[in-house]
Amino acid sequence: MITSVHTLIYSDDPTATRAFLRDVLQWPSVPDAGSGDDWLIFKTGPSELGVHPTSGVWEGEEFSAPRHHQIALMCDDLAVTMSELESRGAGFSSESTDMGFGTGAMLQVPGADDILLYQPSHAPAFNL
Repeated sequence: MITSVHTLIYSDDPTATRAFLRDVLQWPSVPDAGSGDDWLIFKTGPSELGVHPTSGVWEGEEFSAPRHHQIALMCDDLAVTMSELESRGAGFSSESTDMGFGTGAMLQVPGADDILLYQPSHAPAFNL
């Protein structure tokens, strides 16, 4: 029986990335007993999974993307959430943009790749 989804961030600076998740996103965590007190496993809240095509036509425009996985954080109000995160030291590498499936911006994560933060325009599945 599958009980949850465990996502991973690979970081050049795991200490900074973990501090960001703990202090800026304020996610609760537990230490991984076998790896030391600074190796934290974070509670990320409800989740859902979408499957996007690697190529096709959308609104008359062809698109193509390499096969990959992506982490995206969802919120109820993008502007309010961005402001709240910025007040705790977060930075964004893009402005708020209509992405078709919602409005999003790229959240900078110390030591790791950016993570999409978005306000969905689709019906969410995480609360089913």
